[in-house]
Amino acid sequence: MTAVLFVHGFPFDHQLWRHQVAALSRWRCVAPDLPGAGGTPGLDSADAYSTSAYATYLVGVLDEMRIRQAVVCGLSMGGYIAFELLRQFPKRVRAAILCNTKAPADSAEAKRGRDALATKAQKDGAGAVADELLPKLLARATRDRHASVVREVREMIVRQPVSGIVGALHALRERPDSTPLLAHIRVPVLVVAGEDDQIAPAAGMQEMARAIPGARFALVPDAGHVAPLEQPITVSSALADFLAKL
Repeated sequence: MTAVLFVHGFPFDHQLWRHQVAALSRWRCVAPDLPGAGGTPGLDSADAYSTSAYATYLVGVLDEMRIRQAVVCGLSMGGYIAFELLRQFPKRVRAAILCNTKAPADSAEAKRGRDALATKAQKDGAGAVADELLPKLLARATRDRHASVVREVREMIVRQPVSGIVGALHALRERPDSTPLLAHIRVPVLVVAGEDDQIAPAAGMQEMARAIPGARFALVPDAGHVAPLEQPITVSSALADFLAKL
């Protein structure tokens, strides 16, 4: 049975994928919390967090479950980790699903934003992080029509440990540029974009898909940066279609 490794984004936990795990029961779904998120203990210090450290942790999860190869499905930061797995552990990746993510590293301005958010988290807690990010994370349609999704995303952010939030921000800030990797990816790839994603705009994701040999592209209407929760049926259907053809 094909295993699918779901890698959540920042500042979330494995519940980001709850609809997909339920819908894709034909496949062996593995959705862990990354270090410092949800129920997984954090690393020793903020400096210990990196996309490489996360990737190494996930290979350990696969080893524990005796999974030799998995389809890696990552959202946002999870996509950056998927790139790291493709770079460091290519033999463990059967295929990749890149959701609401991008290839370039942070700009100088984006790095300053990471530092400011880390300071805010340490000073005012996870609730302040949720307040700042929510308007950027969700599509206008979600904010206007789906109060339960807005509430769920906010609650997920608020329950994350501040140390894990700060560590993840360090990992995001220092991640490498994955643009040079794109042309060298040799596994099947599905790129999933939210039509109203302010953080990883759909146009940039389509460009990324064009740079990956043979990649497929799926656009999710009325979805922002958290497409799996905002439009779960559309996302699950796109994933099932891709997995069925592997």
